[in-house]
Amino acid sequence: MSSVLYDTPGPKAKARNWIYSGIFVVLFGLVLWWALSLMGEKGQLEADKWSPFVTDSRVWTTYLLPGLLETLKAGALAMVIALPLGALLGIGRLSDHAWVRGPVGAWVEFFRAIPVLMLMLFGFALMAPRFIDVPSDTRPFWAVVTGLVLYNSAVIGEIVRAGVLSLPSGQTDAAKAIGMRKGQTMVYVLIPQAVTAMLPALVSQLVVILKDTALGGALLGFAELLSTNRQISANYSNTIATLVVIALIYIVVNFGLTSFASWLEGRLRKSKKGTGAVVGAADVNDMATGGGGGGA
Repeated sequence: MSSVLYDTPGPKAKARNWIYSGIFVVLFGLVLWWALSLMGEKGQLEADKWSPFVTDSRVWTTYLLPGLLETLKAGALAMVIALPLGALLGIGRLSDHAWVRGPVGAWVEFFRAIPVLMLMLFGFALMAPRFIDVPSDTRPFWAVVTGLVLYNSAVIGEIVRAGVLSLPSGQTDAAKAIGMRKGQTMVYVLIPQAVTAMLPALVSQLVVILKDTALGGALLGFAELLSTNRQISANYSNTIATLVVIALIYIVVNFGLTSFASWLEGRLRKSKKGTGAVVGAADVNDMATGGGGGGA
């Protein structure tokens, strides 16, 4: 018996997995003990470093919650724009027409190759008054969204292309046999089935979008969640405690996103629109390096 990703381990493999897991738990415990000991020696475990998050509501109402709201706003807007744009780019790369496939492929490869931080800096410079008149207080927000959309739409385009190409060719042949056109085949047959294969990779990319908003806070002055560390640390002298709390907030938010995606994936698979294939990051890279997309 096997799953989508790997064969079910036998008795020896299970024993090895238990041993490896035990070794990892021990090593992790030692590293955690060392880190806590070091923090204790530096006074980072003292109650006054952590108590503001419980006793002083201003830490949340003035810094953390507004920062989280800005992170969610930028991330959500980038997702809303990047997902449909990425879907169009992925479909364009599968076009039978070279005049469509070529420019779309060049767009995708260009923006996938540039670091997202450079795209944010480009967006920030572009939104100066001499190019696009954007109010100075909102320039960091729109620069972050611009960089996230340009980069992640290109990546999502490759995910969509890989998801469609992962489907059995018989799906396309059957659609052609009943007289469906290429566009109808893509919209009504291939995309609905490819969604379940693409979903794990798409969710991973959405998590990346949410985390990459922190780049704007680091260099562009965007008032997102991680950037609140500077203000809180300056007022309460608790840098380590603040970073730990911020990390926990990121974990909770991203866990909620992935949990929702897992639930949605289960519902989609139960609807029998999937084929059992799963697209991962390696598949997307293979598609990108293995040649352009022809007609699906």
